[in-house]
Amino acid sequence: MIRPLATIAALLALAGCAHVRDTLAPAGDTIPFAATRAARTPIEHVVFVIQENRSFNNLFMGYPGATTASYGYDTHGHKIRLLPYALAITWDLGHSAASFISACDGTGNLPGTKCKMDGWNGENNSPNAPKNAPYSYVRRADVAPYWDIAGQYVLADRIFASNLDGSFIAHQYLVAAYASRGVDYPYGSWGCEGGKTDTVPTLRNDRTLGNPITACFDNPTIASEADAADVSWRFYAGDISGDGGLWSSYQADRAIYNGKDWSTDVINPPAQFLKDVGNGKLANITWITPTWSTSDHPSGDATDGPAWVASVVNAVGTSKFWNSTAIFIMWDDWGGFFDPVKPIFRDYDGLGFRVPLLIVSPYAKRGSVTHVQYETASVLRFIEDNFGLPALAKSDARSNDPAADSAAFDYHQPPRKFKKIPGALSESYWMHVQRAQERRKRPVTALGDD
Repeated sequence: MIRPLATIAALLALAGCAHVRDTLAPAGDTIPFAATRAARTPIEHVVFVIQENRSFNNLFMGYPGATTASYGYDTHGHKIRLLPYALAITWDLGHSAASFISACDGTGNLPGTKCKMDGWNGENNSPNAPKNAPYSYVRRADVAPYWDIAGQYVLADRIFASNLDGSFIAHQYLVAAYASRGVDYPYGSWGCEGGKTDTVPTLRNDRTLGNPITACFDNPTIASEADAADVSWRFYAGDISGDGGLWSSYQADRAIYNGKDWSTDVINPPAQFLKDVGNGKLANITWITPTWSTSDHPSGDATDGPAWVASVVNAVGTSKFWNSTAIFIMWDDWGGFFDPVKPIFRDYDGLGFRVPLLIVSPYAKRGSVTHVQYETASVLRFIEDNFGLPALAKSDARSNDPAADSAAFDYHQPPRKFKKIPGALSESYWMHVQRAQERRKRPVTALGDD
């Protein structure tokens, strides 16, 4: 849908309030209005699937055509050979801002601006983690659906997290491209349900911790822009009182949490997506987050993530929406795992370490590895350009849009016939599993964070 220019101007003026002023692109550095692109692309539905806490190298080590490494170095200059571990593990790795700086081993005036990429041994890992646990990768057999998706579609090997820490902040960048300078995770509830007493630290320009703020934000989001433009959206996540308490992004958005969208457009459990698509219902913009067992999160001792993602892809691929959809599958942060590619310094909060991104569409190149530089907010940039929405913050304004990547999309080719991804499980299975998980208390990782 093409947005009226007057509406864009009004939203940009709203976004420029003092609370978020430092996030907006400065004059002369704004993205072009994307009406012509929106008019000529066949994409009417964008599905953004978020997985948890894995570096690119951890899941795709040795993938043909991608930049990976089979060894790294520690802070003592020792060469560490990466060891294979199962996807299901019971230990966790440090992935806070402090762990990022430690792994990066930053030098110079601003910590983290010059990464030596040799400090993963300094992360704050759980006590049961094996020696050199970050220097590891997952066996291909454990994540076969991901490799199958990459082989049929597009794998991006130069995408970095927009933020340098963990999931709470990452999940704000997934919807708002900004987190009000928050860092790490809240002391208490992960959103507005905790009221003013639940706070999150902030990050100063020198990457030191600042004063805490309430973990309930008033930033413009893709959802608020979509509502104003009459573009439909849905966010599928677990219930915040249980399994979904970690990754339901809009629980930290005051307007959504306290408004009608919370009961109409924030949907649980995530498996409801499979039922909705099967019944011919798909929003223009969709986010899907996992439950604990369907995430790839370390310490979860779970193997369901790849099968869950394959089920989501197959649901769209076998539906009437296939010819008008682009699916982006991304991991929200590096989870503490080694990666050999240095992150690019952009500002106080990014970029973080490299994560995987899979792009699935009937217009996606077959078996392509794109080396274009992306970040978390690049998917938001794609959404904005495709539906004629304005930039929210610096991170999406500066991001490359995958729609313009000739190694990713070819809109001139006829839509490819969908071929099912092996390893997927049924809708009834996921509904049963996820309803059972909703009855459990919110999980806590070995480190007590995400």
